[in-house]
Amino acid sequence: MKTYQELLKKLIIFRQERSWEQFHKPKDLSMAAAIEAAELMQEFLWKTDEEVTAEVSRNKQRFADEIADTVVYLMLLANDLGIDMYEAIDSKMKKNGERYPVDKCRGKSTKYTNL
Repeated sequence: MKTYQELLKKLIIFRQERSWEQFHKPKDLSMAAAIEAAELMQEFLWKTDEEVTAEVSRNKQRFADEIADTVVYLMLLANDLGIDMYEAIDSKMKKNGERYPVDKCRGKSTKYTNL
């Protein structure tokens, strides 16, 4: 299994070999990530939970590709902005832990501002 840094290096080399840095500005990377996420959402649109489960079983690679497309753009965006994803996620989880204490939110979907 590759590490995050190994995957990121592979993405950067792939981009450099094609001279795509000129197109991969933060605005464009964020938009590309949102578009790819929307393509993933489209796979679920108007389907019941049972239909989604069946569709994923039949076409798991299609879902994996859409998820990968989204994550690739986010990895490149984070790198270009100088954001360490491990630190960003760790920091965000600490904030979420404070916003959503287990004793107040367990089993609830309520936003932290309404707990």
